[in-house]
Amino acid sequence: MTTAPAVPALPGTGRLADELRAVQVVWHRDMLHYVRDRVKIGVTLLQPLMLLLVLGVGLSSLLPSSNGADYRTFLFPGMLIMMVQSPAISAGVSLVTDRQFGFLREMVVAPVRRETLLIGKCLAGATMATCQGVLLLPLAGVAGVPYDPVMMAALLGEMAVIALMLTALGTMLAVLIRRVETFHALLGVLATPLLFLSGAMFPPSGLPGWLSWGVTLNPVSYAVDALRRTITASFSGPVTPRLFNGPTWGGWAPPVALELALITVAGLVMLVIGGRRFGRSD
Repeated sequence: MTTAPAVPALPGTGRLADELRAVQVVWHRDMLHYVRDRVKIGVTLLQPLMLLLVLGVGLSSLLPSSNGADYRTFLFPGMLIMMVQSPAISAGVSLVTDRQFGFLREMVVAPVRRETLLIGKCLAGATMATCQGVLLLPLAGVAGVPYDPVMMAALLGEMAVIALMLTALGTMLAVLIRRVETFHALLGVLATPLLFLSGAMFPPSGLPGWLSWGVTLNPVSYAVDALRRTITASFSGPVTPRLFNGPTWGGWAPPVALELALITVAGLVMLVIGGRRFGRSD
């Protein structure tokens, strides 16, 4: 049986140093599992890659292009979200699995706050998710996205924020659910509406009016729109507004900075909820 990594209180160090060391140990453990599972990394890359090459190429000939941007360009931010989402949610799966097999019980006896262990899980999940998104960036040219270093750096930073929010969502659900089967079933119910109400596959303006509230309340909508507007800003001219429009508030489109702020706040709220519940569990 795998033993829990020791997180001893070091002589001469303060409580904060012990908490940071615990975060580092949990992060390091999960990252080791990630880098050793190369098959899973490849499989996670396969689905968005196939959608981009098959669906994107197939539909790009049916939809109008503007200034070099077509449906593949529109689809690329959604594929980045798909790449980020899977490993981010897997952090929650890992937490449920650790609880079910007794490993979590060994971790919580460490002389640190339980919330600290959850933060380590979230940071590891966000790091893995961001790394997965980076794997898709070299294929930007296939979608007609220019290889602009400034834009790529901005996309990397935005993916890190989005990954942290999605990881916080997964871990919040994980502390409320004790069985892996139930967790997977819940993800199956949530993942589809979160993706399809985000504008990842088609413009939100194409949805009926009674579904517009779902787009507005869905944090993934702002994640997709922030990535998409960062990409289209790198084009030398305007792109088709009808295809690339994102969520609006009474006809007003929030700026990218505000969208990222909303994503950050949503992630912090979910992390606080999960941390409080985790501190009282097991």
